[in-house]
Amino acid sequence: MDQQQLHQLQYLNKHHHQLHPQSQTPELASPATGDRFPQWSLEETKELIAIRGELDQTFMETKRNKLLWEVVSNKMRDKSFLRSPEQCKCKWKNLVTRFKGCETMDEEIARQQFPFYDDMQIIFASRMQRMLWAESEGGGGGGTSGATRKRSHSEQFSSDEEEENVNEELVDISNEPKTLNPKKNIAKKRKGGISNSSGGANNSVREVLDEFMRHQMRMENEWRERWEAREKERAEKEEEWRRKMEELEKERMTMERMWRDREEQRRSREEMRAEKRDSLINALLAKLTRDGSL
Repeated sequence: MDQQQLHQLQYLNKHHHQLHPQSQTPELASPATGDRFPQWSLEETKELIAIRGELDQTFMETKRNKLLWEVVSNKMRDKSFLRSPEQCKCKWKNLVTRFKGCETMDEEIARQQFPFYDDMQIIFASRMQRMLWAESEGGGGGGTSGATRKRSHSEQFSSDEEEENVNEELVDISNEPKTLNPKKNIAKKRKGGISNSSGGANNSVREVLDEFMRHQMRMENEWRERWEAREKERAEKEEEWRRKMEELEKERMTMERMWRDREEQRRSREEMRAEKRDSLINALLAKLTRDGSL
């Protein structure tokens, strides 16, 4: 991060304090007073992730980011969330730690255990893409292929982990702008460029891309296998349901046939009884007629 960008951030923060003088409340100015702060809500955490994602590239360009966290705190305050820079920084570190813990999990399980998995995934995917573009445009890459893969895997979280090793009291942009030395920054950049020009950047970028594509293919194959397993299970259940329905239909037809047979037998017995009754009545009438004639 060059001197011009730092001065722009300094002017932005100073201008924000002039517009919002009430933001310097005692509880935010001294976060280490020992009081218990309210827990972060889902909406508040999502807003922090969105603001931190917008400034991610700027965070990656500098290690002394005290002013950046003040900008994050001011943006949170604009959204009616009163959080100090230290609170925002601590919460972001916790989110990064939880996100790193979900790397070895399945995505569905990770989303259930960490509700902000997708939001963090977008930020770190964009960070990885910027790193790949920077390496491909730089024209040089250092070290062996193994060291390159290890560096590419760990640099995604470098800006968040290195914050713990930086003494922010040494550089206070709002009070001591003279500590910035453009010549030293240029010398460091030249030194880094010379050291990085010792290897082949194309091979390292290709290896990182190949590893990324293998990871994507592996995830896609796992998703396809799970989908095929669910489809097979659904087809088996549907076939079992169809078979049971056919058995029930056959049983219904059998019961209906048996009922019809019994109904026909009942009607036949009634007809036979009716015929016998008629014959008996006719015989009695005939007998009575003969007896009456005598």
